[in-house]
Amino acid sequence: MPGKAICPICEKRRAERYCPAMGEKICAIDCGTGREVSIDCPSDCTYLLAAHRWEREHPKTLEEQDIPFPDVSFPGDLIHTRQAVLSGIGYTVLLYTLKQRSLSDADVFAATEAMAETYRTLISGIYYEKPPDNPVAAGLYAVLANFFKDEKKQEAEHSELPPLKDSEIFHLLVFFLRYGRLRSNRRPRTRGFIEFVRAQFPREAGVTKEEPRIIMP
Repeated sequence: MPGKAICPICEKRRAERYCPAMGEKICAIDCGTGREVSIDCPSDCTYLLAAHRWEREHPKTLEEQDIPFPDVSFPGDLIHTRQAVLSGIGYTVLLYTLKQRSLSDADVFAATEAMAETYRTLISGIYYEKPPDNPVAAGLYAVLANFFKDEKKQEAEHSELPPLKDSEIFHLLVFFLRYGRLRSNRRPRTRGFIEFVRAQFPREAGVTKEEPRIIMP
């Protein structure tokens, strides 16, 4: 009888789990340690889905040092009064994934944090921006900048809507970033938060644009 297949990663243990990212079987230990770290797992991998399900059932809190912009606080009703804009941020991220399939949570956070920093300087009366160095994150940064520009233009054309303030945009970005980090497992290649955002919309982003329905309590 032929010998048992050996994991191509460690070259020691038995290969028992089929890895769709690698196109072959690997051992359970390397599956667990390499998942979303050294292995770029597709979102439909059964082992990835099981891991994400476990993580949702055992949520972790953010350590104080991991909270983005820890010195920032904002009115609690802002999230509800500007729900459409918050939803638009999420939808913009999803549309960008259609062009950049490699987009990870880390890229989303890098772009969001850089954009928040830009708006923080605007609030202080200084215009200074520093897009992320990563080209993928920098592309999302540019897309988000256009989104906010369009939002301001639309509200200026509809006098019944209150004008969107730079301070509100900054606070919404901080909220989005904080909530995203709570929903992400912080592995370098994870797309857990992106998948969460995708689940908040009734249809796949980019097929038919509908009213945003992302709700983040």
